[in-house]
Amino acid sequence: MKKLVLSTLLVLQAVFVFAQQNPALKGKVIDAKSQKPLQNVVATIQSTNQSALTDFDGNFVFQSLPAGEQVLVVKSTGYNQQTFVLEPNNGEPLDLGVVVLEEDITSEQQLSLVTITENDLGDDNSGSESTSGLLQATRDTYQQAAAFNWGLARFRIRGLDNEYGVTMINGLSMNKLYDGRPQWSNWGGLNDATRNQEFTMGSAPSDYTFGSALGTQEINTRASFYRPGTRISMSGTNTNYSWRMMGTQASGLNKDGWAYVISASRRWAEEGYFEGTDYAANSLFASIEKKFNDKHSLNLTSIYAQNSRGKNSPNTQEVTNLMGFKYNSYWGWQNGKKRNSRDKDVEEPIVMLSHFWKISENTTLNTNIAYQTGSIGNTRIDFQNVPNPDPTYYRNLPSYYTSLFENDQAIVNANNPNAYLPGGLGGLHTPDYIGAANAPFFLNQQIDWDNMYRANTSAILDENGIEIGRKAERSKYVLYEDRTDDKQFSANSILNSVLSENIVLNAAVNFRQLKSHNFQNVLDLLGGAYFSDYDNFYTGDASQSDLNNPNRNVVVGDKYGYNYILNANVIDAFTQFKFSYSTIDFYLAQSFSSSTYQREGVYRNGLYLNNSYGKSSRENFENFGFKGGLTLKLNGRNYVDFNGLYMSKAPSLRNTFPNARLNNNVTIDLKNETIASLDASYILKTPKLKGKITGFYSQIKDATEVSFFFAEGTFDDLGGGLDTDAFVNEMVTGIDKQNIGVELGLEYNITSTIKASFAGSLSQYIYSNNPNVSLANDGAATPTNQYPVVDFGKAYLKNYKLPGSPQQAASIGLEYRDPHFWWIGANYNFIGGSYLDVAPLLRTDNFVKNPQDVSGFNFPEATESRTRELLKQEKFEDFYLLNLTGGKSWKISKKNRNIFGFFASINNVLDVTYKTGGFEQARNANYRELNQDVSSGTPAFAPKYFYGYGRTYFVNFYINF
Repeated sequence: MKKLVLSTLLVLQAVFVFAQQNPALKGKVIDAKSQKPLQNVVATIQSTNQSALTDFDGNFVFQSLPAGEQVLVVKSTGYNQQTFVLEPNNGEPLDLGVVVLEEDITSEQQLSLVTITENDLGDDNSGSESTSGLLQATRDTYQQAAAFNWGLARFRIRGLDNEYGVTMINGLSMNKLYDGRPQWSNWGGLNDATRNQEFTMGSAPSDYTFGSALGTQEINTRASFYRPGTRISMSGTNTNYSWRMMGTQASGLNKDGWAYVISASRRWAEEGYFEGTDYAANSLFASIEKKFNDKHSLNLTSIYAQNSRGKNSPNTQEVTNLMGFKYNSYWGWQNGKKRNSRDKDVEEPIVMLSHFWKISENTTLNTNIAYQTGSIGNTRIDFQNVPNPDPTYYRNLPSYYTSLFENDQAIVNANNPNAYLPGGLGGLHTPDYIGAANAPFFLNQQIDWDNMYRANTSAILDENGIEIGRKAERSKYVLYEDRTDDKQFSANSILNSVLSENIVLNAAVNFRQLKSHNFQNVLDLLGGAYFSDYDNFYTGDASQSDLNNPNRNVVVGDKYGYNYILNANVIDAFTQFKFSYSTIDFYLAQSFSSSTYQREGVYRNGLYLNNSYGKSSRENFENFGFKGGLTLKLNGRNYVDFNGLYMSKAPSLRNTFPNARLNNNVTIDLKNETIASLDASYILKTPKLKGKITGFYSQIKDATEVSFFFAEGTFDDLGGGLDTDAFVNEMVTGIDKQNIGVELGLEYNITSTIKASFAGSLSQYIYSNNPNVSLANDGAATPTNQYPVVDFGKAYLKNYKLPGSPQQAASIGLEYRDPHFWWIGANYNFIGGSYLDVAPLLRTDNFVKNPQDVSGFNFPEATESRTRELLKQEKFEDFYLLNLTGGKSWKISKKNRNIFGFFASINNVLDVTYKTGGFEQARNANYRELNQDVSSGTPAFAPKYFYGYGRTYFVNFYINF
């Protein structure tokens, strides 16, 4: 019996050793050029939850394989993935031998993706930009087309703003609490350092966060995860900057458990693609990790990205016809150089400390803390009791003279509609063609810096009356910045645990605390001695910015105008269970968040003397979310995927305090947003053909939008002699939006060197209800009425198209990749379905109401057909873009990884001029004023448009060693 037991144990041990030595599947991964093994490459069997990482020698193993045909994918950041069809034969082990990964030369294309700037998104301190930056992490055919071929046309995935996505660094959210959007320039120019990314689309599961309807982007800066080596690159382009230099070095993990990464870049341009758009940016990155043992590691990351750029102006069609689409009204000559009056300056360094704890073989806990501080400034010109310095100010343009009508009051006769002649315009068109021909714009098309300096000084004369110098006086013009100084502390813990062979738990808790100081800051007195801190549109106490310190004179570096602090505390948590079986994967996730906001006024404003100084009430918002999905694995090549989400979302700080510069008031009828989304996909993965078609639907309810503008003919006179015009704060609440569409991405390897691709999006994004419009009129504020808000009722926006993104796009591409490491590609793209951003106020009942009629009647000349014509939403012209890309690399040393290469692209080869966005001006806020302006044929307050780049190029030379 003892011999039998001993023999049995020896046989079992031999079987076990044989199984260990003969796994079901194994292979070794090497670099195509250096022939050296690659570590941390991911090998995944697609129909299962099985994956393996290569070791230091490049080896990977799978101890078991499912029965039947399987598909194995081998991939690593910066390389083209390899796909293998596996056909196990009666359980015999498979040895793939050496798997060669070629460098993904197209990854250089990431460096050519110029992050879409905020040129078309106003002058506030938000970080609003295109979703293109969110898509750099993915190699999906459709998403690549959206980023690199449609991105410069402001294409948004599924029509969603990037506040509905989550961008993270080491699991910490980078979305600003002010407006919910990431500030991409906080890590701009650090492409090499931010290449380790994970991306999820829509509401698909993420290991780090609950997410939202658009998707998630996780940037991992753990030093040991970077491929060891040094990289230096030099780039030239003619987009928003001209030149860029970048250098990066990664050590890899040494025998003592240390690893580091450093990276630095500089980007600059005296003038970008649009006139007067200067650019200067410096970026630094450092990450250092200490691995203490197999269970604990610490990583310290620091990011510094300073960016200064000149903005370009939106223009009416009149201005574009006169000056061309590259014209920019924001700059002017000073001392022989172009000086932009609207710069955006960003400098917000980040420091992060990360702890990685491998609790067991199946459970890890990652804890991160971060601190971010710094400033964002948007410059512009302030002026008092002098002409507006903007050369495109409406009184400077020819249209001001050719759109004139005689005084309406002279012929108003409510009992005789026929008096409104000609053509029912409510007045006689009296164009001044002589004035138009001599409009001030023809004398000066740019900012006149010299004139402002003269206005701020007085002449010093000698005894003969000859000017011998200038004396600084009170400045009538001054250059200032709208400044935001943020201090934010963030912390989180992320748990990942394999509960069983089929179940994985993801969980996280996050905390963010923000103190945001906002104020006007004097930058340049433009030759003057001081600037007086008052509002020249008001008199007495109402004109004072701070009644606690009235009648102040300010100099460079002083705060003035407005001064307040926004405080926010946000805590959120989520749990997620992922289940994986042979024929089906599914997941369930839930989240909870609590947000608390408060405004603290530093100034006691003269208009809101009882409601501007000190702390506001605390605004609390609690929210939740649920989502789930499943993937049906029909076989190793065919999959069906479903995802669904329902969640609520707190309003942003921006939308909570609509006029935070002046008062503590909160948006009327403010609610949490609710978001629902569904998508279903069919996915095909074969060695030659890969494809995915997705149908999606999303519904956003109770959104809020806030804006500021000057409106004429808005408020009732009621016979009191009051001005019906006002500078107003518009609050649009209860906005519902519906996005529905189909996405398609196909990729086919015609031969081993030629690949064809197709991507397309057919969608409809609309307002799905009639939201409410309220206007706050600061001029109507009194000591007893500190909330001067007028409810204008419903804005009839239902079925109007959502602005901000093309709603249809298609791309067909062809790529040739030569075995000798060069390649060339071409894409031809159709982009269409973009619409003008409409003004909600013009779609209220107030639009046809005569504000000067004491009985409250409508304009007698207003007809339904003409009203519809005036309020019809403008659709931009569809257009086609041809883009070319190519690259080549050389191995310059046989003994190591020294590689030299270049990447080049030409976008919009045919130099097509196209509009990327635009908005209606709401100044003509009633029927008569808008009808007269439009009917003149030369409207003074026509829509303003933004244009995309014409033909542009990008060339990047690099060396890896």
